[in-house]
Amino acid sequence: MRYQITHRTTYTYESPVTVGHYIARLEPRALPFQECPWHSITIRPTPMQQSERADSFGNACVYFEIEGAHQKLEVIARSLVEVTQAPALDPAATPAWETIRDACRTDLATPASMAGELVFASPIIPVGTAFADYARPSFPARRPVLDAVCDLNRRIHDDFIFDPTATDFATPVDQVLHKRRGVCQDFAQVMIACLRSLGLPARYVSGYLETLPPPGQPRLIGADASHAWVSVYCGEEIGWMDADPTNNLLPSDRHVTVAWGRDFSDVSPLRGVTIGAGEQWLQVAVDVLPEGD
Repeated sequence: MRYQITHRTTYTYESPVTVGHYIARLEPRALPFQECPWHSITIRPTPMQQSERADSFGNACVYFEIEGAHQKLEVIARSLVEVTQAPALDPAATPAWETIRDACRTDLATPASMAGELVFASPIIPVGTAFADYARPSFPARRPVLDAVCDLNRRIHDDFIFDPTATDFATPVDQVLHKRRGVCQDFAQVMIACLRSLGLPARYVSGYLETLPPPGQPRLIGADASHAWVSVYCGEEIGWMDADPTNNLLPSDRHVTVAWGRDFSDVSPLRGVTIGAGEQWLQVAVDVLPEGD
């Protein structure tokens, strides 16, 4: 599938901002089954300085500084992305989950020990007994790791209610586990906390999901949104496998990966600090259009 993606972010400030320093992570990653042949970013007002780099997770970042009084910031990212479906993998043919857990604990420098850096708590996602207890029914002894991940993925989808009013970006993950309500960011971070609490490396993935309008209805411009899901390490031969607990599926060619990290704080599409501003209002509009629409 080829997608034309537009991600428009607008900040409106109560008071004039005199200086703003920002970092954007909006460029889709280059992956074995995903290519981004074209990407552009437009920033208004025009930055005084702008530079590009990769962060410690390999995500493409744009750093920019704006000086001069302004009460509105607009960042528009446009991308052309081609995603192909990866070959199907039998979850029951993957290694036992304890094998992955133990391999990540080695003192040797191996791919598994490097993945093991993502076993620990992170700034937003804790680890603990409550998460391990919730996950444990999906992880009986010697169960294949991806089979167990798929079961946990299904249980979160079934047990949790999608409710945009129940949480915000600052709601603690343990509260989400207790309320069993939230949005894709919450479900992804609960699943990561569960996996890490059992000793399995897991990372937070941000990107886009192609959404389909109801039959007979036109696609609404700007009605799509950023999406979040999970990636879990399944061993050196298999590598990382994605799972989407919001939709109870393993992502394929309808998911577009932008960035990954320990949790949302590592992959926020746009963040920064300002001098001035006062109260501020955020608007985000996203379009994920299959080429030809």
